[in-house]
Amino acid sequence: MGKQVYISADYDETHGDRDVVDILHKWSEDDKHVVDYVDTAQVVSGSVSKDPDCRSCDLKKEFNDQINASSAVIFIIGDKTKIRTAGSACKRQDHEWCSCTPYKQNANGSTICKIFGGLRTSEPNEDVGNINTYSYLEHEFRQAVKKKKNIIILYNSLYKMSDWLPPYMKDFVNSARPFWIKNAYGNKEGDYGFIKWALGYE
Repeated sequence: MGKQVYISADYDETHGDRDVVDILHKWSEDDKHVVDYVDTAQVVSGSVSKDPDCRSCDLKKEFNDQINASSAVIFIIGDKTKIRTAGSACKRQDHEWCSCTPYKQNANGSTICKIFGGLRTSEPNEDVGNINTYSYLEHEFRQAVKKKKNIIILYNSLYKMSDWLPPYMKDFVNSARPFWIKNAYGNKEGDYGFIKWALGYE
């Protein structure tokens, strides 16, 4: 039975964790592996970001919607994850007015905040507010925790790299595990057995 799964990762071209994401996608798309899921982050991604006036708050609102539609959220943790701050520049939470740079529009400079009126703290059953100074990853994580999703944390490593875990994930240090394993021939491969189990396919 198909599942909706949200995959959060660092997509930096040279130092990101696309290799893990590519394997997860391959397992869900081929006929060899018994995992049937759709990466909701991949499917909806681009809908708001194509708007030339897309801001970090717009993206965070979309992340909330994607995570809400998912049964599980997979976080890929690499050696650079802890220092990534993309999405954290918003100052609107602490100021009546602020300006920010539309998503991937740095060359055009900053523009005035498009959120008008006072801000309120989200209620317990609501989404994490999309006006905040969290990085995109921290926002995704807090939303997944708040909505009580099945959270799977994987290190892009053969080993348990607890030092790579951002502070806000500290409560998951015991359950976070390496994505890669060595097979019977000594070759590195993704831990398909664990993913299959974690997503409830066995």
